[in-house]
Amino acid sequence: MSAVSDHMPDGARGDAALPPPENDVAAVFYDGSSNRKRRVDLQFNTQLDIVEDGSVIASWPYADIRQVDSTRAMRLSSVSAPALARLEIEDKATAGRIAALCPSLDAAQSGKQTGRIVAWSLAAACSIILVTVFGIPLIADRMAPLVPFAIEQRMGEAVDRQARAILGGRECTDPQGQAAFTKLVTKLKDASGFDTPLDAHVLSSSIPNAFALPGGKVYLLDGLLAKARDVDEVAGVLAHELGHAHNRDGLRKMIQTGGSSFLIGLLFGDVMGGGAVLFAARSILDASYSRDAETRADDFAIHGMHALGRSPEPLGELLVRMTGGSRVATIIDSHPVSAERLERMKKDARPVTGAPILTGEEWKALKDICKAERGHTSAGARPPRRTANQEKDKAAKEGR
Repeated sequence: MSAVSDHMPDGARGDAALPPPENDVAAVFYDGSSNRKRRVDLQFNTQLDIVEDGSVIASWPYADIRQVDSTRAMRLSSVSAPALARLEIEDKATAGRIAALCPSLDAAQSGKQTGRIVAWSLAAACSIILVTVFGIPLIADRMAPLVPFAIEQRMGEAVDRQARAILGGRECTDPQGQAAFTKLVTKLKDASGFDTPLDAHVLSSSIPNAFALPGGKVYLLDGLLAKARDVDEVAGVLAHELGHAHNRDGLRKMIQTGGSSFLIGLLFGDVMGGGAVLFAARSILDASYSRDAETRADDFAIHGMHALGRSPEPLGELLVRMTGGSRVATIIDSHPVSAERLERMKKDARPVTGAPILTGEEWKALKDICKAERGHTSAGARPPRRTANQEKDKAAKEGR
């Protein structure tokens, strides 16, 4: 008996141009119920008959035959046969005849390929999400202490350009106000033990905020100065930001958000990671540090204010007063919430024993540091209500 019969089913004569398969061409058949490798012959009748020792052991309808993955021979399965049944054909002419007779030959291949692509895509997306949520924060915590300060400064400069562009404000340079600001920062730095280079500035912006960037850059925005009632409130805010700079929280945040945005960019096609620095800058401006980072910065501020003989309570009072429903990015948007921080600072409050950090004239000059950039002065503004610290300072001067 010929290895491959030339009896063609009706409707299958359209393959006459195909070369007939050679005689004595055998196929390999696995019946799906054992691992036995069976040498068989094929007969092309109304369906594909699989013949062993002259007996038909299986018949596969042409419409049910599907091609499955194979690196060498054509490998076939049938939707009406056992799931593991396979037929392997090495002869190219026979493979061509099969391809002409089986209308759904590639259906399983296409579906499986699509499924595989979807599965791998989902796996890649899940991996990126897991690394972003759990891996990158851990890496940032481990890496930040190892980064040389010179490299951190260069990273800070890249974020600084983006931050200034986002805020759109200019640096305030009124000489008297700048002198008062320098005095305030120097006192805070010396009292708190800040031991790395510091680059502090005031920017003209209506946003009530202050922030620290990698590399010892600290910014106070004029919008926060306008809302402050006394120098101790501003000093507490600046001491808090010095704490972030001292603890390298900005560097950690940049590594974390930059790495996260780079991975997310890969997921959505930004293979160059061009948005990473911008995303890091926006994240730092949003004051979105972790609860632990905020607590450590508060600890630093409390220590600095105590070293100056002043109370940290005005910082908490400022944060609570600024929680007036505004949703602009401010220092109060970070965790823990402002009310909890105020209670903690009240608990850590001590009697005011130190001299005022700035004189009345210096405080007024600091409030007016951005007058040239604002286009007006605060000379006609109503004097702010006295705070608890101011009352204590007045009482001390009068000997009460």
